[in-house]
Amino acid sequence: MGDILAHESELLGLVREYLDFAEFEDTLKTFSKECKIKGKPLCKTVGGSFRDSKSLTIQKDLVAAFDDGDQKVFFSLWEEHIPSSVRDGDSFAQKLEFYLHIHFAIYLLKHSVGRPDKEELDEKISYFKTYLETKGAALSQTTEFLPFYALPFVPNPMVHPSFKELFQDSWTPELKLKLEKFLALIFKASNTPKLLTIYKENGQSNKEMLQQLHQQLVEAERRSMTYLKRYNKIQADYHNLIGVTAELVDSLEATVSGKMITPEYLQSVCVRLFSNQMRQSLAHSVDFTRPGTVSRKLKDVPLLPSLDYEKLKKDLILGSDRLKAFLLQALRWRLTTSHPGEQRETVLQAYISNDLLDCHSHNQRSVLQLLHSKSDVVRQYMARLINAFASLAEGRLYLAQNTKVLWMLEGRLKEEDKDIITRENVLGALQKFSLRRPLQTAMIQDGLIFWLVDALKDPDCLSDYMLEYSVALLMNLCLRSTGLSPPTLILLQEGEEILTFEPYVNGALYSILSVPSIREEARAMGMEDILRCFIKEGNAEMIRQIEFIIKQLNSEELPDGVLESDDDEDEDDEEDHDIMEADLDKDELIQPQLGELSGEKLLTTEYLGIMTNTGKTRRKGLANVQWSGDEPLQRPVTPGGHRNGYPV
Repeated sequence: MGDILAHESELLGLVREYLDFAEFEDTLKTFSKECKIKGKPLCKTVGGSFRDSKSLTIQKDLVAAFDDGDQKVFFSLWEEHIPSSVRDGDSFAQKLEFYLHIHFAIYLLKHSVGRPDKEELDEKISYFKTYLETKGAALSQTTEFLPFYALPFVPNPMVHPSFKELFQDSWTPELKLKLEKFLALIFKASNTPKLLTIYKENGQSNKEMLQQLHQQLVEAERRSMTYLKRYNKIQADYHNLIGVTAELVDSLEATVSGKMITPEYLQSVCVRLFSNQMRQSLAHSVDFTRPGTVSRKLKDVPLLPSLDYEKLKKDLILGSDRLKAFLLQALRWRLTTSHPGEQRETVLQAYISNDLLDCHSHNQRSVLQLLHSKSDVVRQYMARLINAFASLAEGRLYLAQNTKVLWMLEGRLKEEDKDIITRENVLGALQKFSLRRPLQTAMIQDGLIFWLVDALKDPDCLSDYMLEYSVALLMNLCLRSTGLSPPTLILLQEGEEILTFEPYVNGALYSILSVPSIREEARAMGMEDILRCFIKEGNAEMIRQIEFIIKQLNSEELPDGVLESDDDEDEDDEEDHDIMEADLDKDELIQPQLGELSGEKLLTTEYLGIMTNTGKTRRKGLANVQWSGDEPLQRPVTPGGHRNGYPV
């Protein structure tokens, strides 16, 4: 009872403040009268009158700054005292702020006697222009405000018909009235009674705690399911191990009796022992005539969890766009972050053997169709994954088996105009495709050279990646006799920016100059004089390459081995080297929210399958074919491979 009496005055004051705020006038009179009759002290709420007086002062200062045309003071007070949630989320507040910026921009034009001070006017117009380019840009699609985006660029707005309304006498008072009503409403809402604040804070706190507990429960259930799966796998392995152990004990007893154990028997035991951990081909590869083979094999090959690819592909086709994006990202990371060699080969072989991208599927809905998704993120992440596949020789071979992949990539390259990273990855994949001769032929027949020539005419519109890979792709296609064309010569002659990628440009020039008709045209253009200009500015390596090109330009016969024959489409796989670029994982668009799974954790938690761990033997490429650096490039190459100095 003592505690209640000690705080009674403050509690009654809170009730009185709330009744006053909610405008319960009759109830407030009755309440005050009864408190007086009973002798209950009514404490004035601490800070109530102070808040009221402070609010009035702020309102007066804002209106005064409005009247004086002092935009710096006004917007300093505006941003300090108007909550950001109102400024950014309330449409009326956004529109009012837009008109307030116009008011200050034209203030000198309306209130100056004679010509306004040019420096001060320029400053106000510049302030308005900055607003339009930043926060005000959100209203640029609104018809009501669209004409005002031209205001900073009109020499004399006072006489322009579009801004006639702004210079009428009634415009400023009407705007001021809107401002005063808005401020009165905002500051009344900000003077929330303490009783209501206490209620809201407690309610919000309880809500947040419930959400947090629910999230923890979901996480605990997910972990429980993961651990249960692992337990079941361990239990199965345990029973299998007990059975194998019993057989091996029986075998040891048999050897004591003089019976021999055959390598075939050990082979069958090994297959059973490793059946749940790796492909049976590993067990079959163990040489039982050499002691210790099994242990060495286990140490050499790291174990990688396999995935449930049926479930994966189903979710890639039918899941939400966000889930699709996270899955494509996780599958790409698995490929790009795995260790080169056995581990990466295991990942790639699992993708290929399970036809992850549906390259062999004839269904209307397939994973490949994600390249045409309406979601920008899904399209970009699908292009990144295809580019990662194309970065590996076996991945290129897998993608090349379906000509539909090439057509889809060519179509996406020409149609994609929203996302530059999607376009970069599509182009990167096509450039790597050009290492394979059948795909070179298909790209030439599809007219890709003309598209590249057209795109490279305006290199300022291309990113560094697009520029480099476009030039490299053009060079690879120009190495074929059907890929030579005079427009390519003109482009290489006039495009100063693309000449910064001199290995590819020099290689393309060397190739196309092997055709007598193009050689004659180059001489008529004065190509030798242009090349000699570059000799003066280039380094020693570039100078030697240009000398080879000039020699080719002045020759009269077709040198042997410059062009690749178009008659022989056999694949000699001179593209053996795998180049996984760092750009594949740059500028990720999506980040997981609290409790959301991504990357390897998403794959191993939701899509865990039987563990496998075998890699495929790498095919040997033309390891002895080296580029000297003195001569122009004469074989297909990727920018990544060329930078790393790999054989081409």
